[in-house]
Amino acid sequence: MADDEPTRAARLLDAQAKAVRLFTEIEERGLVAPGEGERAVSDRIRDLANELFGTTRHWHKRIVRSGPNTLEPYRENPPDRVIGTDDIVFADFGPIFEEYEADFGRTFVLGDDPVKHRLRGDLPKIFAAGRSRFEADPDITGARLYAEIERLAAESGWELGGWHAGHLVGEFPHEWIDGADVESYIAPANDTPLRRTDKAGRRCHWILEIHLVDTERRFGGFHEELLTL
Repeated sequence: MADDEPTRAARLLDAQAKAVRLFTEIEERGLVAPGEGERAVSDRIRDLANELFGTTRHWHKRIVRSGPNTLEPYRENPPDRVIGTDDIVFADFGPIFEEYEADFGRTFVLGDDPVKHRLRGDLPKIFAAGRSRFEADPDITGARLYAEIERLAAESGWELGGWHAGHLVGEFPHEWIDGADVESYIAPANDTPLRRTDKAGRRCHWILEIHLVDTERRFGGFHEELLTL
């Protein structure tokens, strides 16, 4: 039997809280470090998730990208790269906790490059401004929220790195059901309201993801978490 809406919300929030703990441990343990390959770091994060929470499945591919690889959108698969001493790195993981999906991404800056640090600082600010826009407009569509994120990025001197700025999240496996449907994304072609029910009659919950890039300097950053709870 499907969970009721308060239980669904509580379990999505619990899944995200576990992802927050995972990323806190990543930083405290210094897993993102110069001289390490991206795939090796990804494997260590997977192992850490298993250590903290038991054997953990992931509903989408595990991503650790550094330097110019941070320009690439989710669907690309750039070659493995060794992280440099003055690098920018982001991690994007989608662990499943008790059959509920988390989707969480954060950016790490190694070294003192002021532009990379500015980008890292702008990511949560643009996320917060995007969430405020969502909360202020009960009828907001995927297209309107994407346009707002694009505007906020340009206002801060960045470009968006992907064709969408977020997606549905819920009980695993939501992507298998709706992954090819543009209405599942915060994207220019989605003219449907984000506040709606899905095909099974459940309330839609959304991830907001901010992928900012500087094409001239050849790097980017990433920040994502729940939008709707």
